[in-house]
Amino acid sequence: MFLDQIVQHKKEDLARAEQALPLDQILKKLPAAHSPGNFRGSLADKIEGMSVIAEIKHASPVKGVLCADFDPQKLAAAYQAGGAKAISVITEERYFKGSAEYIALAKKSTVCPVLRKDFIVSAYQVYESKLIGADAILLIASILDDRTLSALIGLANELGIDALVEVHDRPEFKRALFAGARIIGVNNRNLKTFQVDLSTTVQLAGEIPAEVLLVSESGISTREDMVKLERAGVKAVLIGETLVRSADPEVKLKELLGSERNKS
Repeated sequence: MFLDQIVQHKKEDLARAEQALPLDQILKKLPAAHSPGNFRGSLADKIEGMSVIAEIKHASPVKGVLCADFDPQKLAAAYQAGGAKAISVITEERYFKGSAEYIALAKKSTVCPVLRKDFIVSAYQVYESKLIGADAILLIASILDDRTLSALIGLANELGIDALVEVHDRPEFKRALFAGARIIGVNNRNLKTFQVDLSTTVQLAGEIPAEVLLVSESGISTREDMVKLERAGVKAVLIGETLVRSADPEVKLKELLGSERNKS
């Protein structure tokens, strides 16, 4: 499975990272690190309509480079102007051409809290995430066992950063709840076929506890998609490719939110 290959390479990269910057050195630097912003609170703050997590994404392993003139700082500014409540930054280097440096670049032009999106499999990466300025981290349920998932959520809470736990089906959804997730992202992309179906989120939306924030991820490209998910009870969405590939991400985001329509 392609995901297994990504995770295996991530573990190899992680071993090299730990040699270059050991955990004890990260721990010494943490007291001077930033105070994380309220990622969950920012998403839940909207009284009506949906909150958008807009993603800074350079490439994908399936579609290659998505944006030729990629500029994380410029994208972050456009997303904030377009109405984003949070920014997602992909930091995985090998397959997505991401970088930890993109978080700092994004923060130069936005006050929105930033989610670090990567393949996080160890406590080292959680500490590292706080050090590089992330306000939240992505944890993918399918690559973590129950004990590790729960432990990483707990560590994130201790460090004051939020954890968005990504699931792809009902069993993973139940695991995330059991592990203590307060933000659950339902990825509408089937990891085996790569097909996207928004009904994956719709089917699980009715089972979300009131205290848990539900985020829909992948395949959201039109205003109609947004309305469909909002009617299902979804409070937030994560949108990447649609915005990155747009000629004007700010205008596209306003269109998705219905802002442009409300002005006319």
